[in-house]
Amino acid sequence: MIIGIPSETKTSEHRVGLTPESVHELVGNGHRVLVQSGAGSGIQITDSAYRAQGAKIVKSAREVFAAAELIVKVKEPQMPEAAMLRPGQILFAYLHLAASSRLTRALIKSRAVCIAYETIDAADGSLPLLAPMSQIAGRLAAQAAASALQSNNGGCGKLLSGASGVPPAKIVILGAGVVGTNAALIASGMGAAVTVLDRSVKALDRIQSRLGMTVRTAVANRSRIAAEIGTADAVIGCVLIPGAAAPRLISRQMLKTMAPGSALVDVAIDQGGCFATSRPTTHERPTYIVDKIVHYCVANMPGAVSHTATYALNNATLPYVLKLAKHGWLAALSADAHFARGLAIAHGQLACVQSGRALKIKTVDPKKLLAEK
Repeated sequence: MIIGIPSETKTSEHRVGLTPESVHELVGNGHRVLVQSGAGSGIQITDSAYRAQGAKIVKSAREVFAAAELIVKVKEPQMPEAAMLRPGQILFAYLHLAASSRLTRALIKSRAVCIAYETIDAADGSLPLLAPMSQIAGRLAAQAAASALQSNNGGCGKLLSGASGVPPAKIVILGAGVVGTNAALIASGMGAAVTVLDRSVKALDRIQSRLGMTVRTAVANRSRIAAEIGTADAVIGCVLIPGAAAPRLISRQMLKTMAPGSALVDVAIDQGGCFATSRPTTHERPTYIVDKIVHYCVANMPGAVSHTATYALNNATLPYVLKLAKHGWLAALSADAHFARGLAIAHGQLACVQSGRALKIKTVDPKKLLAEK
């Protein structure tokens, strides 16, 4: 199969779909790899490093999209990229369709086969291709909260750890999954007073077992969330419903109970955000202020540590890329029900029920798409 790696075009996105090591594996298995010139420059990977592993370097994204049977990306395609997709071509990337009706409709129109990293699951219910980026985003979220609280960024001027005779900042984390656990790990390690809220007692047990008494936990409900955010210096939103729009957990009215200079970090912004006042930002301009509250809503947080993030992502995605390249999408997904849960769009039809509900777009049973030849 011919696999194409275009440069990422989302603002401030420096990750790349495949590393030279991944290219080596694919070429060694008899596949051809096309890499857009400069695709790895954001993490100091040169074109010659790709050539040394057997890749062919081409000048433009258009050449990649025109020749490749499988496009491997990191972030969802931007509209000019979506326009280059063709019927039957495979796109393998993070898609986050519930956040964009415009992109979803463009991908449906392309009639490409679109497989989303973030909805592929495992036998234990985990999300193996989302996990490495969730781990990184959670760890960055604590750093983002610390930065947002600084006076020079519009914050209240509190240090997460406090100081001798001065209490630490209070951090409330909504969600005890991979993102929330890693946010709690770093925030508590920085000395903050951390409270984690989740609806699942089992999830809270896991985080308490890992972090012990360095964090407080509580079952999430409307009244508890309202009570906790009213005294929080920073709130980190880590909720996730695979494929669906993120639930709005903090209303504009609730925001008014927070002290001026407090901060919100919305890790769920890729899926539309979990705060009523959230809107996507970039690494160049990561924050804005609403009602005197600093908002950090960068939609590609792991892109800030692009080298680490690229290699962590490739560790997870390469086995799936190898399956697609060897068997084609239909056989690969038909043989693996967990892989098949990544099927988002095929034959001009939307297969992700959660995204369809969020966008009010008709969906089709993925099993029906897999049955079509």
